[in-house]
Amino acid sequence: MKRNKNRDKVIAALSLEPLVNEQFKSIRTSISFASIDRHVQTLLITSSESGSGKSTISANLSIAYAQQGKKTLLIDCDLRKPTVHRAFYVNGFVGLSSVLMDQLDVIEACQKTKIENLSVLASGAVPPNPSDLLGSKKMKLILEHLKQEFDMIIIDTPPITLFSDSMLLAPRTDGVILVTRYGRSKKAEIKLALEKIALTQVPVTGTILNGVVKKRINSNYDNYHNVRKEEKDG
Repeated sequence: MKRNKNRDKVIAALSLEPLVNEQFKSIRTSISFASIDRHVQTLLITSSESGSGKSTISANLSIAYAQQGKKTLLIDCDLRKPTVHRAFYVNGFVGLSSVLMDQLDVIEACQKTKIENLSVLASGAVPPNPSDLLGSKKMKLILEHLKQEFDMIIIDTPPITLFSDSMLLAPRTDGVILVTRYGRSKKAEIKLALEKIALTQVPVTGTILNGVVKKRINSNYDNYHNVRKEEKDG
């Protein structure tokens, strides 16, 4: 059976693997510090190119907020290449596109996951006109309604350099997080992504460098413990 890499990375957080769990708690804390003077309830996650792992980041960050006790919703607004439903084993055909087409109530479309406090609004069936749907007044009303039901909303969107979807949604959120990938993201693409985000006049809450070699992370983490041990011994 072919392994789903996206699902495996989410499972790492579900199993509370210490290093992964601490990394996303750290990101959650950094977001709080970055937005200390304003209320952040909705975060849009996008990337500078495809293959950056922004959907995995969206899923794990949602878990981190749910673990904090916040009633959290992860919305799969990548109506072109949805993946969130596979990560959490929910029905991918029941979701946002159905709500936007008035086929389903938005609260009924939100599916609970095995993670306490975490629900998912899957993409639903892939529509022929994603940008039109996401930029509609109906989408604005949906987000306003969901803000009344959830403490934290994470929105996974397509790469901002490739499609207009993220730019249409960003003004309806409190901040944008740009995901880049070590060894893959190019400076020109990152610059273009930041320029497009700037056009939305929504603050960049932060950027996340994904795909750093695990061996390097573990080495730094081990060094941290070594330093702490030396301090205690001293």
